[in-house]
Amino acid sequence: MARSYNFSAGPAALPLEVLQEAHEEFFDFAGTGMSVMEISHRSGVFIDIARQAEADLRAILNVPDNYKVLFLQGGASLQFSQVPMNLLRGRTRADYLHTGLWSGKAIEAARRYCAVRIAGSSAPTGFDRVPAPEEWRLDPGAAYLHYTENETVHGVQFPAAPEASVPLVCDACSSLLSKPIDVSRHGLIYAAAQKNMGPAGVTVVLVDEALLDGALPITPDVLNYAQAARADSMLNTPATFSWYLTGLTLRWILRTGGLDRIHQANQAKTGLLYRAIDASGGFYANKVLPAFRSINNVPFFLADTALESVFLRQAESAGLMGLKGHSSAGGIRASLYNAVDLRAAAALADFMADFQRVRG
Repeated sequence: MARSYNFSAGPAALPLEVLQEAHEEFFDFAGTGMSVMEISHRSGVFIDIARQAEADLRAILNVPDNYKVLFLQGGASLQFSQVPMNLLRGRTRADYLHTGLWSGKAIEAARRYCAVRIAGSSAPTGFDRVPAPEEWRLDPGAAYLHYTENETVHGVQFPAAPEASVPLVCDACSSLLSKPIDVSRHGLIYAAAQKNMGPAGVTVVLVDEALLDGALPITPDVLNYAQAARADSMLNTPATFSWYLTGLTLRWILRTGGLDRIHQANQAKTGLLYRAIDASGGFYANKVLPAFRSINNVPFFLADTALESVFLRQAESAGLMGLKGHSSAGGIRASLYNAVDLRAAAALADFMADFQRVRG
């Protein structure tokens, strides 16, 4: 079996062990004579899957007991609206840090529900950094402060979680489970699974119980965090197969040593690519200041932009897939999520060096 190196930004690579385990159980899960896709979400068999996934996620992230763990649907795009619908709690203002495309989308969605204050922005410098905390203008009356921990398009990542006197909300879509994070410092963390946790279809929300029961009157039950928590994330039929695969991926993370080992591996992978870019003499360029470079997404550009289509075509021929940059930014982008190993990063770095030798 020949497998490509998958650098897609999402849905992203899954661990081969997880795919093999799912393959073995595909037609007969736990002796039921049914595929896990066919099992009722109300059955004891599936409830065991759901409970184990929650227990494993709590163990990996050290989730405090006073936080609810929700397995929802709709991805980050739905969370952009669901967060203000649930967390305003009688207030009319919220603070947002603007560090790239996805925090911008969160800002636009939240403006439908409250007055949004952009507390800090790196837009003036082309999203090449996280704005310095001394430049932020925080509102002590805000319902919460929202930040996007890692921007997948621009490749910008926060070196540390922001300090805030109001509840801190984190879009961790592309970084959750790729590095340690202190859940207790946050009021709410959300992340779609299809980067580091599993396949598309599941969105994990970790929320402090103290922030529940404050939803806007217009909030439908299916978008109400408190209602979802009371129903164990099963107000309606969940994405059962995605939930199951997420559970397998969580077990894989535990088997491979947890977040400290995962973090070290991710630093090694991206470090290899950043060194290749920086050593290219300007043939390749990454526009992000080194202190804010992402360990999840490495965007880069060729000095001769006319060569980018050639680069992508030849990379695919070499089995290096999913490298085309986001349509809003162009260029090349390598997403090095948990299931992308060091061999993949080394293969891409070698290809980059060969391409430069021929075309440089």
